[in-house]
Amino acid sequence: MASGTIQSDTTQPGTTQPDTTPKEEMAARARDRLQVLTARQSGRWGRLLWLLVGPGILVMLGENDAPSMLSYSATGARFGVGFFLPFVALTFAMAFIAQEVTVRLGAVSKTGHADLIYRRFGRLWGNFAMADLLFTNVLTLITEFVGIVAGAGYFGIPKSVAVAGGVSLVTLTLAAHRYWVWERLTLALAVCNLVFVPVAILTHPHWGRVASAFATWGPLPRGGFGASTLTILLADIGATITPWMLFFQQGAVSDKGLATSDVFHGRIDTALGAFLATLAAAACIIAASPLFIHHMPAGQFGAAQFAQALVPYAGRFGAALFALGILEAGLVAATTISASSAYAFGEVARRAHSLNAAARQAPSFYLVFILVAAVAGAIVLIPGFPLEAVVLMVNIVAVLTMPPAVAFLLILANDREIMGAYKSTSGLNALGVGVGAFVALAGIVYALSVIIPGFRL
Repeated sequence: MASGTIQSDTTQPGTTQPDTTPKEEMAARARDRLQVLTARQSGRWGRLLWLLVGPGILVMLGENDAPSMLSYSATGARFGVGFFLPFVALTFAMAFIAQEVTVRLGAVSKTGHADLIYRRFGRLWGNFAMADLLFTNVLTLITEFVGIVAGAGYFGIPKSVAVAGGVSLVTLTLAAHRYWVWERLTLALAVCNLVFVPVAILTHPHWGRVASAFATWGPLPRGGFGASTLTILLADIGATITPWMLFFQQGAVSDKGLATSDVFHGRIDTALGAFLATLAAAACIIAASPLFIHHMPAGQFGAAQFAQALVPYAGRFGAALFALGILEAGLVAATTISASSAYAFGEVARRAHSLNAAARQAPSFYLVFILVAAVAGAIVLIPGFPLEAVVLMVNIVAVLTMPPAVAFLLILANDREIMGAYKSTSGLNALGVGVGAFVALAGIVYALSVIIPGFRL
């Protein structure tokens, strides 16, 4: 395990369990911490920030995955830039509120999210949380490979080659057996999510309308929110806030070895990630908005169709960048979601679960990491599998499974025995409850639209 500083299921409050962390893992983390300490003592704040950023940027840009970017594309093509641009910015602000808690939890407890749930709520609720996570993770990983296949297909790459390449890349990022190397490799790929910004610029949008949308929060879609519009609304919420993000970032914070003295920089990291992800998401909506303005049909949730439809407005180069962005989004998310699954499995199985550990020391961790990606990729290759239906529904499922995850998060953040001085303040609690209530309400409204024919908000 990454650490053994919180009591186990059978220990009494205030006691600790033996530390079984492999020596190589401890040594690797100690070297990283020495660099942080040196930068802090010498006053090299730029260097310090560079050393501490990572989990927050990765979790936010990782959530800008293939189905999310396709959801944003469908939003721009159907509704333009009016209502949904500021709405998406709001959802990322809510994501920051939730993810800031995972920074504090990871830095204070030195362990992952699944481990804390099992220890504080017992095996019943722990199993419930794990089932929630694994269900959404498997569905989401399938959609990531759908995006990888669709993006690669624009360039004529066969489906089997695209899937094999995706699984191979996920595997190759693990080769160094060092969290720092894995994080930097994945970060380099993640910042390519900003490729949607030049695509948006190439479509020559009306920047006055874009500014007006943010300044005035454009009008609601015509006719209000019916079932189809609510589907897009929930898909955009699920494109920003999902359970795997909580498990990934807390696991990464613990694996990186962040301490309570690093919480401030962890917040900066998460805020920077939210800003970059909002920029890419807004650019994706703007890039697809000419299809709304010119009433051009585009294959909803199809990367290649969207790319082809954008050729008259962004040119072939812009369309190629769009397809490349969908491919990149799928690759980054496949890596980070696989990591969240591996962290959670290692935590609940009480097995070594660190990217600083060698494969021989944490075989189950690395096996789960690669296996979940390989299984998802294999499912995409099954003839006749309803891929489009899965892509359409995955973000909605994420919204419907998020309220229990937020509840666990808030209870843990207010547990004084775990958090001590870093327990959530009343202001942070109010924001957290607001996020949970918003997501729950969105799920209820969507359920009503499905149950009641003709329901409209």
